[in-house]
Amino acid sequence: MKSEVRAVRPSGTLAPDAFQAFFDALDEPAAVCDVALRIAAVNPALRRFCAGHDISVDVLAEALAGAIAPEDGQSHEVDLVLQSGTSLVLSLSRRADTVAVRARVDTEVISGRLVVAERALLEQARTEGVLLDLGRSVAEAGGEEELVAAVARGVKELFPGRAFCIRIVDARSGGLTSLYAEGRLKEGAHEPLVLFQRSVEKTNLTPTALPQGRVTISEEVPLLFHGSTRAVSAPLVASGQLFGAINMEYPEGLDADPAHDERVLLQLASQVAVAVKNAKLIDELTFVRKYLEELLEKANALILVVNRDKQVVVFNQALSALTGLSKEQVLGRDLSSLVAASEQLRLVPVLAAAMRGESVNNFETRLLTRDGGEVRVSFATSSMLTQPGEVEGVIAIGQDVTVVKELEKRIIHAEKLASIGQLAASVVHEINNPMTAVATYADALLQRSRMTPGANPADQEKLKKILESSHRILRFTRDLVSYARPAQDRPERVSLNAVVDMAVGFCEHVVSQARVSVQRDYASDVPPLAAVRANLVQVFVNLITNACHAMQPGGQVQLTTLQEGTEAVVRVRDTGTGIEPRNLSRIFEPFFTTKPEGRGTGLGLSICQGIVENHGGRLTVESALGQGTTFTVRLPLAAD
Repeated sequence: MKSEVRAVRPSGTLAPDAFQAFFDALDEPAAVCDVALRIAAVNPALRRFCAGHDISVDVLAEALAGAIAPEDGQSHEVDLVLQSGTSLVLSLSRRADTVAVRARVDTEVISGRLVVAERALLEQARTEGVLLDLGRSVAEAGGEEELVAAVARGVKELFPGRAFCIRIVDARSGGLTSLYAEGRLKEGAHEPLVLFQRSVEKTNLTPTALPQGRVTISEEVPLLFHGSTRAVSAPLVASGQLFGAINMEYPEGLDADPAHDERVLLQLASQVAVAVKNAKLIDELTFVRKYLEELLEKANALILVVNRDKQVVVFNQALSALTGLSKEQVLGRDLSSLVAASEQLRLVPVLAAAMRGESVNNFETRLLTRDGGEVRVSFATSSMLTQPGEVEGVIAIGQDVTVVKELEKRIIHAEKLASIGQLAASVVHEINNPMTAVATYADALLQRSRMTPGANPADQEKLKKILESSHRILRFTRDLVSYARPAQDRPERVSLNAVVDMAVGFCEHVVSQARVSVQRDYASDVPPLAAVRANLVQVFVNLITNACHAMQPGGQVQLTTLQEGTEAVVRVRDTGTGIEPRNLSRIFEPFFTTKPEGRGTGLGLSICQGIVENHGGRLTVESALGQGTTFTVRLPLAAD
């Protein structure tokens, strides 16, 4: 709108052109109006002011048309808020019928908006800082529990005063795996998982991919906490999979912007979902790894793994128990250092074949043990391949064949003993015939000498010795044949004292050779036992023989029989050096022996224990170094 300037020059004043020049030269935006507030003139500064705020002079004219002019000599202000949000102040001053108008921007409003903008920027910076710290925390979390704790700290820092709930679920089944709540949850509110429709759409989550019955979608966010009035939520979605949700609720009277909170919460949830997915993948990988490690470690088989440098990387419990070597002593060592020196050359081609990807079955070798001994094992090898198909190492799975090999030796030895037994039976038969004749003739000569007057007493004494020695040999051969004959396993009533005496008779040669003595302390009132005589004799022969071997010349074997309650007790005590404590718990193990090579098989005490237990009894041992050893046999008495 073009304004015309009309100037009235009072008498004695400057010309109108001078006033016009002054009006145009003003830096302050100004206009002149009549009492109806119709604009009569505007200066260039006002035109520039309007152009700077994207308005026209007509807009100012419309604003003034709705205002009221001040009284003569008075002034007041009119506020004008533009569509852009800018607030203008028009100052009106009246002199007679002329109203001067000055325009300015409301600096207080601008200042307030700057403060609001500054606060918004600071809040955004704080939010970004918290999200950055949260990103670091969830990345460093060692598991799902630590991750949830880190997210909870972030939510509390971002949204103070709100109640919130973090739920982590299994992506496949939808089952709840972790729950954290800050506030008083309603009963049963944590399941099922209810997702807000709008949030699901924003995360591009496909409803058909959700587990049925575990997750639902709703148009409204359900309230999970007592005392809440409003709620927002965000699903944890990564790679199209649901890993949980974060629900946040507002108590009565809390001043907050839910729309802003929802935007930030969705941003946080997106970051957390990726971390949860990675944490679950790591947990699964860790579980599988630990499961495989436990499988190898606890397997009831010997498992050994070496790398390409032939260094041991797996040595399971079965191997540790067999060799007595711990994993710490073995891992990293060259495999050849664990094998007997005589077996190392045989090991080289087997490892070479395995490194070429060839399998080897039933490879027998000898491993060294902690105490310097050896155990025999049989292995089957298989190559471990990398992704490109290169051999990374060799796994060997085997079993202990030491017992099998020892049993093979014992069987061969037993066959030899059987042959010797048959030969001994023939020898006994050959001895019995002439010895019977010797005994018969000696008895006849003794009877004749006694009937002959004046016979030499010295000759009679010699004949008695011949007769006694003959009967002793016959009795020994008869008992030997009876002992060597296979037991029928049918118990009979036997006298315990007689069984022990028979065992002493069989051990006379061992006692004599060891140059020790035998002391008998038998109770006369021990009732008979129900037992297999030959088997019990074998037990006491073995115990007496071991006692003799444990003593130096001059030692003594003490044999004691007695009754204790419903049991018959036999104690075999020697005055030897005793048994070391570390060996005491193993002396009944098959093939364990402390005797020098060739002096014992390690089967005697194991067999004795089996015989005693088959009779319903117990075989125990007590020993102390330097104080001898006592074996106690307890057998149930025969029922009357």
